[in-house]
Amino acid sequence: MNIFVPDMERQREIWLRGKATVFIHVLVWCIVLVLPVFLVERDKVFQWSEFLIRSLPVIISFLIVFYANYFYFVDKLLLKKKITEFVLVNIAMISAIALLLHLWHEIEYIFHTPLREPPADAPKIPVFVFIFRDIFSLTFVGVLGMVMKATERITQMQSRQKELERAMVEAELKNLKNQINPHFLLNTLNNIYTLSRFNSPKTSIAVMELSELLRYVLYDNDRDLVPLQDEAAFIRNYIDLMKLRLTENVEVSAVIRVAGDSTVKIAPLIFISLIENAFKHGVNNDEPSFVEMELIEKEEGQVYFICRNSYFPKNGSDDRSGSGIGLTQVRKRLDLLYPHRYIWHKELENNIYSTVLIINTLKNDEPHS
Repeated sequence: MNIFVPDMERQREIWLRGKATVFIHVLVWCIVLVLPVFLVERDKVFQWSEFLIRSLPVIISFLIVFYANYFYFVDKLLLKKKITEFVLVNIAMISAIALLLHLWHEIEYIFHTPLREPPADAPKIPVFVFIFRDIFSLTFVGVLGMVMKATERITQMQSRQKELERAMVEAELKNLKNQINPHFLLNTLNNIYTLSRFNSPKTSIAVMELSELLRYVLYDNDRDLVPLQDEAAFIRNYIDLMKLRLTENVEVSAVIRVAGDSTVKIAPLIFISLIENAFKHGVNNDEPSFVEMELIEKEEGQVYFICRNSYFPKNGSDDRSGSGIGLTQVRKRLDLLYPHRYIWHKELENNIYSTVLIINTLKNDEPHS
């Protein structure tokens, strides 16, 4: 069972993240290669081949410092909280590479004309300035590699955390659905048992109705979402089954307004506990009682479930329909499946119990109280 993101979509997300990483690396190194072009005087003819040959040691040095941190030092030292070792290794590596670059520049200056000639009266720049410049540049590149790798690791950790949360939610939902099925079946079988005790001819009809309900529970309940029309048909069958055991002094009305071409999908069995609760506490075969229900599809994916029933509280000794865990499960499922996208109002007044559940089946960022 996978409620939130299908496997293909998750793989696509990983693939896109990998592509984005490659794009960032290519962009950074293109900037590193192209930026020196803008430092050359406008009146000089720029020779790419000469520039690349002379700059190759610098580029290689940048690559070494960047990817040494990116692929190794950040994972092996920094993220394992070996900060002292991480800093010392980088200082040693950057210092050694800076000295080697200085030797290269000295040799290159002797045998080649610089790309940018200094003015004749320009003061001589001390050697340590060039070394400091190289150290600064290499340090910047090293920090850049560290930041990029650390950012990727943090993103991966957040992604894993989300995956873990998804798995926990899916496991909890699956557990809730596994609890709902026995609870629902227990209530239904108790109804059929009541009919059989009186040798009612309705018993065979009830068994057929139950078979239809079981088909839905077994085959459609495994899906994360089902068409609203299917859920409506299930509710009709269940109400018809409940009517078989009722006497004439119990009035039951059910209004279902779902468009035949509706594209709305909803979590299966999301309303069944509310319906069970209505029949459990709203029906008394010895006194006038009633159950009224409405399932209405509104615009923009809004689904309204409204139920009113007379109220005859059970005390546990006169009811064989379960432990009363249904409504608690409804709340948990709603919180997990439709966070901030549902309104549930319950009220008991003048021995009439009413419940209104409004579900926004379309995801959005607007909270609902």
